[in-house]
Amino acid sequence: MDFNLSVVVHVEKGEFTYKQAQQHDRIQGRSTALIGLRKHGRLDWSSPIKNTPMPKQAETPAQTIKRLERELSDTNAKHSIYDEVVHTLKVEYGIGFEKST
Repeated sequence: MDFNLSVVVHVEKGEFTYKQAQQHDRIQGRSTALIGLRKHGRLDWSSPIKNTPMPKQAETPAQTIKRLERELSDTNAKHSIYDEVVHTLKVEYGIGFEKST
């Protein structure tokens, strides 16, 4: 009974999550702490909290410009690597990549 109340106190003060309080008080049962919180606590533990993603905010023009600049630099880096590979294949291995018509 005492460990249940200490778990309730720790969790309701916000010091621990119920799993952390369970580890702190060395409670081995999986649901023992949760049952104690449901019986003796003041918070609603009847249903789990559903994590809803935060609504995505619209980008400001400055954020859009920065994102597009990052994408452009990534694309340019990929393009330069591709050019180096094609050049190496042409020079060292004699393999050409001409367009066929």
